[in-house]
Amino acid sequence: MMNTYFLLAGILCFLLGLAHSLIGEYLIFKEKRKTGKLVPTKGSVGLKERHLRIIWATWHLASFFGWCIGAFLVKISLERNSLDSEILDFLINATTYTMFASSFLVLIGTKGKHPGWIVFMLIGILLIAGN
Repeated sequence: MMNTYFLLAGILCFLLGLAHSLIGEYLIFKEKRKTGKLVPTKGSVGLKERHLRIIWATWHLASFFGWCIGAFLVKISLERNSLDSEILDFLINATTYTMFASSFLVLIGTKGKHPGWIVFMLIGILLIAGN
């Protein structure tokens, strides 16, 4: 039987990663990119080009990791009964703690002004409800 809570949590991970990459490209990296270039290279006084490049790569790594977690959660939502329960419990608990810690970090780091903390919190709550 499908676990709807985990499915919703997985979908939220995908949506959060997508929004993170798209909005970040528009709001942060758009003005730092030379026309026709994929990777931004317009550094500034306090930010060298090589640092900007790794910030850009790391920005998108966060989205990729979110999609990976989302894929795990969707898989678990569809096939929980056929998966090893001990490793599954570990993965679910680790992911739940990670989502709550991420929520707290974004909440504190942005003084509550970035809505990402709400999505991380909601994912954590869904994982608790589904477990």
